[in-house]
Amino acid sequence: MNPALLDDFSLEMTGKDVPRLEEARGDIPPGTRINITFLAGEDTATRLTAARAVKRLGFVPVPHISARRLPSRPALEEFLSGLAADGTAGNVFVVGGDPARPEGPYEDALAVLRTGLLRRHGVRHVGIAGYPEGHPGITDRDLWTALTDKAVALDADRFGGDVITQFGFDADPVLAWLEALRARGVRLPVRVGVPGPAGVRRLLGYATRFGVGTSASVARKYGFSLTNLMGTTGPDRFLHALADRYDPGRHGEVKIHFYTFGGLRATAEWIDGFRRQHAPAPTPSQSNR
Repeated sequence: MNPALLDDFSLEMTGKDVPRLEEARGDIPPGTRINITFLAGEDTATRLTAARAVKRLGFVPVPHISARRLPSRPALEEFLSGLAADGTAGNVFVVGGDPARPEGPYEDALAVLRTGLLRRHGVRHVGIAGYPEGHPGITDRDLWTALTDKAVALDADRFGGDVITQFGFDADPVLAWLEALRARGVRLPVRVGVPGPAGVRRLLGYATRFGVGTSASVARKYGFSLTNLMGTTGPDRFLHALADRYDPGRHGEVKIHFYTFGGLRATAEWIDGFRRQHAPAPTPSQSNR
């Protein structure tokens, strides 16, 4: 496998994971993009503190904005103003969010993009969400419409951007989705979501929540058993399958985004070990230097 697939990977953390990030900092390349989730129960101060910590530790903060969790336009302005004041507003990820009903005026991510507030507060790069295996609460047709509309909006406002996908255990639907995305004219780079090494039971819990396929055949492909939930597994097989069939001409620019589930150091160490294991062997001239 070509380890270049893991060049410029990104990581995800919550606002409460700052101590874990400090523990893992030596294992993460400087300048790595680190997304900071927008969870229920976390206040603006917690999110801003996390973004500041990511920047202080030498990484690129990518704060999330969950449209349906925003109670008001002033709340959005407060968050963006805080990011701007801290110098952490350059990159954000805008997602619709989990609530069945919006907690304020924003129905979806596109509604946030259309406020004009992002540019006004110094945002230059916007990530948007992609769902290769669909979404349990949204039809495929609506998902494609939303994604293409958001891509058009980013282009119109001259934002840099990328698409970050929900994680999965099977490379086949991801590759098919990438082809479908390019066929629809979306040329944004895609960061394919991958679970970091984690307990099988925990992975299956997240998969159930997000509608990710976990059939017996998919489990075997990924490398875990549905009848033995006590082990831990990493995305080795998934990445191999993705790399073996990845074709830039058909799939466009692809990078990897790791969902760490709180295991920042374990994920960073796993990535380093995986890259070392698959690094090209030195040529004779190099080994003799």
